This record gives sequence, C-alpha cells and structure tokens, in this order.
Amino acid sequence: MSGAIDARSLAVVIFLGFVAVSLLLCGLAAADQDDPEHFYAGGASLGPVGGGLAIAGDYVSAATLLSTTGSVALAGFDGVLFALATVASLVLVMRLFAERLRRQGVFTLGDFLADRLGDGSVRRALGIATLVVLAPLLLVQLTTAGHVMTAMFGLPDGALTGCTVASGALMVCYSAFGGMRGTGFIQILKVAVVLAAVTLLAGLVLARFDWSPFALFDAARVGSKAGGDYAMPGLQFGHGLAGGLDLIGFQLTLVLGAACMPHITMRLHPIRDALTARRAGVWAVAPVALLCTGIVIVGLGASALIGRDLLRAADPAGGTALLMVTSALDPGADGPRDSPLFALVACAAFATTLAAVAGITLAAASSLARDFAVKSGAQGTGKASGREIRRARWAVLAIGAFAVLLSAYTHDRNPQVLLSLSFAAAASVLPPVLLYALFRPGFNARGVRWTVYGTLPLIVALMILSPAFSGTPVALFPEWDFDVFPLQTPGLVTIPAGFALGLLGSRPVRDTPHDGPRHRTRHPPARAGGGA
Repeated sequence: MSGAIDARSLAVVIFLGFVAVSLLLCGLAAADQDDPEHFYAGGASLGPVGGGLAIAGDYVSAATLLSTTGSVALAGFDGVLFALATVASLVLVMRLFAERLRRQGVFTLGDFLADRLGDGSVRRALGIATLVVLAPLLLVQLTTAGHVMTAMFGLPDGALTGCTVASGALMVCYSAFGGMRGTGFIQILKVAVVLAAVTLLAGLVLARFDWSPFALFDAARVGSKAGGDYAMPGLQFGHGLAGGLDLIGFQLTLVLGAACMPHITMRLHPIRDALTARRAGVWAVAPVALLCTGIVIVGLGASALIGRDLLRAADPAGGTALLMVTSALDPGADGPRDSPLFALVACAAFATTLAAVAGITLAAASSLARDFAVKSGAQGTGKASGREIRRARWAVLAIGAFAVLLSAYTHDRNPQVLLSLSFAAAASVLPPVLLYALFRPGFNARGVRWTVYGTLPLIVALMILSPAFSGTPVALFPEWDFDVFPLQTPGLVTIPAGFALGLLGSRPVRDTPHDGPRHRTRHPPARAGGGA
C-alpha cells in the first residue's frame, strides 16, 4: 500500500511540477505578447539551440511516442521503418525548408504563399488546408492527453471527460497567453522530460538482456509470435499486394506529411539567417534521432517482456505498450499504477501530448486570425495589429472548446483514421504547393487552389471508403462495412494527385478575344519578396 501511495504521490508531484513550471514560463513569455511580432514570432528570441529544441518538441507527438512504440512491439521491422521515417522527415524539413521558409513578417503558410506568389487570394485556401490538417491531429492529441491523465492517477473511466476538459483548459492557457515563445519554452521542457524518461526505459530494457541488442531482438521476435516475419517488412499491413502498397503509401505519407505540418513550419518563418537555420537543424534532429532510437528499444522490450497477446488485449494497435512495459521493468510493484517508473513515464507521455496540443492549437488559431480575415495585417506590410492578436486569442478559446466537445464523441474510437486523414492531407496538399512555389517558375495562385480544393475532397472520399473507416474490428466505425478502397492510407493515390493538380492548375491560360482570332497569354503574377 505504501508503494502505491508513493507512486501515486510521485505522479501528482511530477504532474503539478510540470504544470507549474510550464505556466510560469508562459507567464514570463506573456509580458509583451500584445506585440504581434512577439506573439507570432517570439520563437526567434530562443536562438539556434532553443529554436531547434522547440522544433523537436513540436515534432514529437503522441503518435511518435505511443503509436510508434506499439508498432515496433507488434510489427517489428515495420515499426523500425516508421521510426526511421520520422527522423528522415525532420531531416527533410531542416535541409529543404528551414532556410527557404524564413521571412520577416511571415507567420503562417498563407502568409508565406501570399508573399511568395504576390497574390493574397491563396490565403483562404491555405487556411482551409491548415485546419483540415490540424483539426484531426488536435482531437487525437487531446483525447490521448485525457486517457494518459486518467491512467496516471488511476481514475475510473468516467473521469475521462473531466481529464480531457482539464487538458483543454491548460492548452488554451499555454496558447493564448504564451504565444510562440511561451509554447517554445514548453516544447523545450517537454523534450528534456521525454528524452530522460525514454532513455531511462531503454537503459533498463537493455540491462535486462545484458546490454545485447541481438539478445533483445531475439526475445522480441519470440514474444511477438510472428517468427521470421517479425524481422521482415509487411507485418503491419500484410504481405499481399495491398499490404505492400499500404506500407509504401504510409511511409511516403509519414515522411512528407510530418515535414510540412503547419505547426512545424510556423517555427521556421522567424529564423533570423541561414547560419541560425543550419545550427537549429542540428539541435532539432539530434534529440529526435536519440528519442526514436530509445522508442525502438522500448518497443522491442515490450514485445520481449510482455508478449503480443497481452499487448493486443490492452490495445489492438499497441498504443499502451510504452506504459505497460514499466510494470515488467518494476517487478516489485503490485501493478502498473503502483510503480514509480509508471508515474514518471505517464507524466512524460502527458507532457508530450499537452505540449503538442498547445502548439497545434496556436498554429490553427493563427491561421484563423490571419488567413480568414477580410483584411489581414500581413497583406502588403508584413505587420499585424493588436486587434488581430485579440482575435487570435479568441480563436484559441473557440478551437479549444470545440476540440474538447468533439473529443467526447471520439474518445472510444480508434484514432488511426483521424491520424491518417491529418497526415494524408498534409502530405498531399502542402508539399506540392510549397515545392512548386519554391522551385517551379510560373506557379501561381490558381495552382494552389486546384491543389487544395481538388485534393482534399479526394482524400476524404478515399478515407471513407477505406478499411480504416469501416469493415474491420479496428476501424473508426467497426459496425459498418462499406469499404471498397483497398488501402488504409490513401497517400499513394492522393500525393501524386496533389502534384498533378498543382501542375495542371498553374498552366498559363489562353483567352480568345472577341475581335480577332489571335490568342493572348495571361501570365501568372510575378513573385514578390526575396529569398530562395
């Protein structure tokens, strides 16, 4: 009993400590947040080290921490590929976009495209794309925060709604008052907490197998009951043609989607110069690479020490593997919630989800305040107004309330379809418009609109017709069965479609004048602003 009291007391202390420190950091950052430059671009004051760590914190989400651990535990080599794709995506962000997206007075993707193409009409299209990408991701993160808080304190399932509301309230405080700099401080704190917890778990797992990765992998293969398939690709989606295509599509979606998430690119706009961008890239990639290495070790440990059957019984997707492995590593505890190790890891997972929802909410609210405004202060001058900051804070409150309300109806559903929708939208819409705007002369606002308004309905339609939506036990609506599209992730179809639509939509338009047979070509507007 005393062990249980100590463990739960430790959970309370760690949780309250994280909340107190993070609120203090937001309070310090909020002193000058009525200045638009500080609210939207305050992350520039963090420098290359702080900026890189803040990008790493925004990049690491509940999907990275919990879902990838479960995939490694249950799918073996496929899960390792997902971890590698996560690191590769961040390398792509920092090498390809970090220097090119930086621009003074630019705060959202709508700002950047309007400035780059010299046409403010793209703002609304980019605002819609941003919300479609971030809204499902926000729901998943917020629901996960409620589940983790419930598990951390050993509360009954009926307390899930209250925990979700509490997480939403903290999210609103962080985003509305801290702005970019405040949420950046929280991301840095989160990276330190999560990296310490995962490194400790990975060390304990390796110590169980005499620090031999080969012995650990052999034991994980036995625990998975998959035999030789555990060391080969295809266990997650199947070894048939559809499974192979799903795996390729998922990898492509993960790499491109994570690279262009609006809350990640938002941190790149205020970077001061190319040297700072390169140094920030090192400080962003290094902790994520170390974290993903630890996640692979912990996932293998979950398979070796717990086994496939117990992991699937707790969660068919393996999302609880990270928390369950703590009980196997702390045999002296009466149960997982009576383990101090469980308390530490649960708090790290909660810190991950809470910081993630703060960054996502701020990016969504910034897009609402700027990209959907009739007259945005960024148009033409690159400046925002104090009224716009108040509008952004009200947007934070509205988004938080809407997310909390909607999460009450999705907390008992498999979040995979929402994650797939978010990443598919990010991978199919944002890379085409960004890459074409940066590297293809003649790309114009019409190409942006064709990409956004043509690709998003296609993604939604394919997701509804896929096995992720109905027809399988882990679908969003398992009681329905109308899946006709064979792939669980539509990226293999929608990513090429997004690039094709952008290319077709940006072609010069030839008009036939009424007074003669000659044609004239209406050229796209010249690109405004400098930079690559």
